[in-house]
Amino acid sequence: MLAELKRLHSPDVLDLPGWIPDTDDFAVLVQVLVAPQGSAGEESFDVIVCSPEWIARRAREERIFDGRHHLVVAQFDYQEFLQYIARYVSSCEGSSWREVATKLGRLGRWEFEDYRP
Repeated sequence: MLAELKRLHSPDVLDLPGWIPDTDDFAVLVQVLVAPQGSAGEESFDVIVCSPEWIARRAREERIFDGRHHLVVAQFDYQEFLQYIARYVSSCEGSSWREVATKLGRLGRWEFEDYRP
């Protein structure tokens, strides 16, 4: 089973493809919406896209910073980011969707990560 990138969405930025941060110290939530290849629907994998300056400030303020589900970029370039995410998603495969989603969950927090039936 393979993963397919459906789209990117940010509740923080209305026009993610056109967004240019107004400072070097930035962070934005991006929802990477993915599904099993060829299927309808999508599931969200949430990642904070941030600058090294933002990480440094958080580490200074909090003294210890857990960087899970953060993707650090030198500058935000939507096309470069999209290509990176598309490559990452297409590299995730497994014998079940749960296995694929677990691999995707290393990038961003899977909306069903802690779900227990």
